[in-house]
Amino acid sequence: MKRKLLILTYLLILIPTILSAQQKAEKIDDLLSRYFNYGLFNGTALVSENGNIIFEKGYGLANIEWNIPNKPDVKFRIGSITKQFTAALIMQLVEEGKIKPEGKITDYLKDYRKDTGNKVTIRELLNHTSGIKSYTNLPHMWTDSSRNHYTKKYFIKHFLSEDLEFEPGTNFAYNNTGYYLLAAIIEEVTGKSFGENLKERILIPAGMKNTGVEDEQEIPIPKKASGYLKIANQYRLDPYIYMPNAMGAGNMYSTVKDLYKWDQALYTDKILSEKSKKLMFTPGKGNYGFGWFITKVPLDNNGDSTLAIWHTGGINGFNTIIVRLVNDKSLIVLLNNTGQTKLFSMALQIAKILHNQKFEYPKKPISKELAEIIDDEGIDAAVKTYWQLKKENPDLFDFSETELNNLGYELLRENRIDDAIKIFQVNVQAFPEAFNTYDSMGEAYMKKGKKKLAIINYKKSIELNPRNTNAYKMLKKLGVEIKPPKEYKIDEKTAASYKGKYKLMPNFFMVISADGNKVFEQATGQPKFEIYPESKDKFYMKVVNAKIKFERDADGNVTGLILYQAGRIIPGKKVK
Repeated sequence: MKRKLLILTYLLILIPTILSAQQKAEKIDDLLSRYFNYGLFNGTALVSENGNIIFEKGYGLANIEWNIPNKPDVKFRIGSITKQFTAALIMQLVEEGKIKPEGKITDYLKDYRKDTGNKVTIRELLNHTSGIKSYTNLPHMWTDSSRNHYTKKYFIKHFLSEDLEFEPGTNFAYNNTGYYLLAAIIEEVTGKSFGENLKERILIPAGMKNTGVEDEQEIPIPKKASGYLKIANQYRLDPYIYMPNAMGAGNMYSTVKDLYKWDQALYTDKILSEKSKKLMFTPGKGNYGFGWFITKVPLDNNGDSTLAIWHTGGINGFNTIIVRLVNDKSLIVLLNNTGQTKLFSMALQIAKILHNQKFEYPKKPISKELAEIIDDEGIDAAVKTYWQLKKENPDLFDFSETELNNLGYELLRENRIDDAIKIFQVNVQAFPEAFNTYDSMGEAYMKKGKKKLAIINYKKSIELNPRNTNAYKMLKKLGVEIKPPKEYKIDEKTAASYKGKYKLMPNFFMVISADGNKVFEQATGQPKFEIYPESKDKFYMKVVNAKIKFERDADGNVTGLILYQAGRIIPGKKVK
């Protein structure tokens, strides 16, 4: 009798926990279903809490041509999530004494150019402070070179050996070159391929049977999703890429369940020692460790947050994210096969559900709504509907600048230039202070053959953003030569004057810090990035199209800032 009572009591204790997990799973499904119905998510998701999977599901199609549904066992290219595996392999070799964190590139790759290779360390490759230019930023890389079947030796010599953009260790610049070089170093040190090392050292110990690399053999992979681009209401197959060109930086595939196994293995010593994991998960410049970002994720309006170790990935048709909420051993994995979407925002809302906080549903994309009207009723009806919806339903739809911009470019790709011009005109009206709207308008007028109007719009774009390099390049094609402004310098005292915490929204802050004459911003739940002065009190960002203007009182003290991003003007009062 006592035994039965004990079991009954134990079950009663478990029931509230089970119900809570079920309720959270239902909320997560409801949230992701909205994203799917709005065309903002098409893929698979897995969520665990306290180490236990509470949600696992697929949405939409893995292959549109054959109407094959996404299921949790479908394999996705994971893009830059690959970097954390490369970093782990490097740290294993460090533990074995085969690689030194302060060793130089040329210590391991003897043929690498000496003037830069003698400077850059393994540590600087791992944390994106090497200063080597990222090969994915080179002209024509994505449209041409990424498709070609290069040997490793040729690829390193011609694409990964650029001049330094800054002195190693002095700055943070996210860099795919560094991780390709790290993979090449792994191969050189071990005498085995990157894929062999990955399988033997990580995948087998972690039990990850549905993960691997796409290599030169290009063997078909069972149950692998196809990658698509989604623009407005249309899907297109994303262009081919030769995956070995992304070795170590983005050439892996996996499933949500295997990434859960990876997460669980990182809580043990199966893969790395505690000492190595501490190095890997210690944030440096840009809040980046070795293959991971380490930041706080906001949970409510009171400033509560939780530690997140995370990374996103994006490669030809695929967009992915893994978020480890290590304080309570929770995990969020989202794998999408329809190009770029708002995975970080989705993960943030799921984190709030896990912590029993209020979360937000997505807004309907206005681009999708207008695209359907354009096809059915014409461009004029779509323009009229835009202004009507913006007036009557401002909170129902996403009216951001990028929505109309993407729709306009989709129309340009279909050679519907007049329709595209009308959409870009609406965007200029809606966001008159956004430089990118004028840049897009300039391109549309160029395609239309209206040179004078193109020049006017490109000049306006430069007026709003003197650092818009594309506008200078286009104007030169149009016969107008305008020199970009020289780099503006500030002293340490001026840089220090901006330091503080600025409140932009009830639950959204921006912290400004300084290091010497360099200034950095860090928004709530995001990495820290350097901002660059174009004049005193006016700064621009390189990682996104955004500008910051600081405001001062009559005594010259900084009292606030204004953030200009995606056509929005957001003031922020200095609160600390």
